[in-house]
Amino acid sequence: MDLSIAAILAQDGITTGAIYALLALALVLVFSVTRVIFIPQGEFVSYGALTLAAVQTQKFPMTSWLLLAMGVCTFIVETAGVLRHSERRKLAGRLVPILAGKYLVFPAAVFFVVQALVPLTLPMIVQIALALLVVVPMGPMLYRLAYEPLANASTLLLLIVSVGVHFALTGLGLVMFGAEGSRTQPFSDASFSLGSVMVSGQSLWVVAVSAIMIAGLYFYFDRTLSGKALRATAVNRLGARLVGIGTVQAGRLAFTLAAVLGVLCGILIAPITTIYYESGFLIGLKGFVGAIIGGLVSYPVAALGAILVGLLESYSSFWASAYKEVIVFTLILPVLLWLSLTSKHVEEDEE
Repeated sequence: MDLSIAAILAQDGITTGAIYALLALALVLVFSVTRVIFIPQGEFVSYGALTLAAVQTQKFPMTSWLLLAMGVCTFIVETAGVLRHSERRKLAGRLVPILAGKYLVFPAAVFFVVQALVPLTLPMIVQIALALLVVVPMGPMLYRLAYEPLANASTLLLLIVSVGVHFALTGLGLVMFGAEGSRTQPFSDASFSLGSVMVSGQSLWVVAVSAIMIAGLYFYFDRTLSGKALRATAVNRLGARLVGIGTVQAGRLAFTLAAVLGVLCGILIAPITTIYYESGFLIGLKGFVGAIIGGLVSYPVAALGAILVGLLESYSSFWASAYKEVIVFTLILPVLLWLSLTSKHVEEDEE
């Protein structure tokens, strides 16, 4: 391997590592706030990429139907919750119309907007906005339907639920998108010469957007009231509840941010590699390796670990392409051993 090949592999590793970094941050955020190991994070990657691909080929994305169905189910669950509690039942006349607007009117409006705009030739930014508009609202709805009723359950039970949700979303992905993969149009066809290495404009877009999102998350958690509330919930759920921070709202917000990051990752990676309905699972697992390196608590270490995963995958594909997945996932073993030896073991409280 000469220096030019090493530089090309480093470019590929940093590009994919930036994607894994965003996923790692999303996984750390969800786990720290809700104790959910969010295995379906990868499905938001594939849903976002394939929804954008459908919009670009002027096909109506089937995810719009899924959003509509999830909205109806969430409305039924929320309305049942209002009517079940005597105190909230008194406010049903005011709460039910609000719930209907949020979970029925909004998904229906998105459905008809997408239906009207898809046959048109749209700018790239509008296509991306439509993909975000369709897929991102599924994040808080998914939390309300699958995880919020079990918010006080053990981490193991939440993990089992995540596995079930993953298989359900994967099956729906096969129904909606079929077994064929898709690629989207690149953000830029430009390329730049850096010595003997050609750097593609798409790679620069990936790294730049990832850096902006990471900086935006830092600003959000450090400077905004809702971001500080999320941090407080991550540090101590009971303490946050005692000082008036709504842990339910924090969970929904965490899932919303995770959905945004997942869809953006799918949009960024789709021009680089072909995305299939189940591709998000493997991409999400590599982000999970980065999150494990950060102990599922440290955002900076998780991001750096994800960059390491991308570089390791890139160089492994050159030296031993048949074993690159094995090499990447083997990285988790020494990390888990180190965390096991250095962390204090605390039994989870039974409630």
